[in-house]
Amino acid sequence: MIKTAEHLYLQVADNIEQLIEKEVLKIGEKLPSVRNLSKQQGISLSTAFQAYYHLESKGLIESRPKSGYYIRFNTRRLPDIPSRCEPVKKAAEVTVTEMVQQVFHHMTSDDIMKFSVATPPPCVLPAAKMAKAVVQVMRELPHYGIGYEGVRGNLRLRRQIALLSLSWGAAHTENDVITTNGCVDALTLCLTATTQPGDTIAIESPSYYGALQLAESLGLKVLEVPTHPTTGVDLAYLDKAIPRHKIKACLFVPNFNNPYGCCMPDQNKRELVKIVEKYDIALIEDDIYGDLYFGKQRPATCKTFDKKGNVLYCSSISKSVAPGFRVGWTIPGKYIEKVIQMKQNHSIACSTVPHAAVGYFLETGRYENHLRNLRKSLHTQCLRYTQAIMEYFPESTRVTRPQGGCVLWIELEEHINTFELFQLALKSKISFCPGRIFSLRDRYSNCLRISFGIPWSKQVDDNLKTLGKLIRKMS
Repeated sequence: MIKTAEHLYLQVADNIEQLIEKEVLKIGEKLPSVRNLSKQQGISLSTAFQAYYHLESKGLIESRPKSGYYIRFNTRRLPDIPSRCEPVKKAAEVTVTEMVQQVFHHMTSDDIMKFSVATPPPCVLPAAKMAKAVVQVMRELPHYGIGYEGVRGNLRLRRQIALLSLSWGAAHTENDVITTNGCVDALTLCLTATTQPGDTIAIESPSYYGALQLAESLGLKVLEVPTHPTTGVDLAYLDKAIPRHKIKACLFVPNFNNPYGCCMPDQNKRELVKIVEKYDIALIEDDIYGDLYFGKQRPATCKTFDKKGNVLYCSSISKSVAPGFRVGWTIPGKYIEKVIQMKQNHSIACSTVPHAAVGYFLETGRYENHLRNLRKSLHTQCLRYTQAIMEYFPESTRVTRPQGGCVLWIELEEHINTFELFQLALKSKISFCPGRIFSLRDRYSNCLRISFGIPWSKQVDDNLKTLGKLIRKMS
């Protein structure tokens, strides 16, 4: 394969990053000049500049006037990861709505720094390309798209989703896919198809507050399963808990869980599928962040290892392309007829034009190119935010090390109440998610979730500094 200039500068930057990681190059050491790097690597001056600029944007090196480039940061020096929660003895009723409403009351305010929103802002999403896609499909659709789609959803979109499954090691067809009005709609249909009010479901802890609200709305009980900040769900605990608590379904985010950002290893995913097969229960897999990985390749899914149809796979383009289009989907395995019936009962069909437009966007091949740039930006922002937190927050602060997605989970000293911190921060026009909303119980009150989806800027830096000052005053 012929190496482009982009491949070259990234390869050079990756090699330097590895030397920093292994501490061959130590913090404070000077790097070769751009001219010397060009000679050493046999690359152009422009490519050498690009490599250094890439490392500088990640905050790993810094440029000093009339002096050159120096090592600034090493990811091995990151703070400790947050502690894992203790197991619970029984399932609980769900009551988190009121606090979530308080947190998101200011969600649409333009004058607030919204670290609370776990979605990249519209400025980094392909708005112009999506507008062109809408215009194109309006020309192609019968009667300009004012008619109903079939209950399964737009055929072009379903075909493209089936092709996307190749990237995570599966080979589905359009007949396996049902489109939905976003990922939450997919989760709702799948939970409704596999449970009844009063049933118990297993969920991660801490868990996305939206999943807790969904369980509440469906009248379900929830058992919070201990979750490791790096490897995900405690499978040994789950295996014993399923028969003990009569769990009817599991709702997990194996890839880049919200709020930890952790990615379950493939062997654990394979084992999780075996567990749900053993008890013949449903595993509803929320893979909404799966395409936002920071590594070399997209991680597999639990659906990848599903041979008996127990896994109901759910995802959407809400975190990567167009949250306002409300385009999601599910591949519900052996529950497909039930899910189709539920969709017909609840919504009849999805919105025609947005779904057709996303199908067209995927068909043109623009999605992967957009994702490549978005992943690069999010990884850089993750490092930048982490560095700022290390600098501005108390030394005792613990921070997760996400392998993808767009959120950080931060653990402060036990006496700090982050809901009180949230109310103080609002006065400084800063919003984040207090940890308490990620559990049914009185947990995580000293934790918070911050989204690093907003591109790095002086304003972001200043707001993190302000937040750090508020925390120090409470310490």
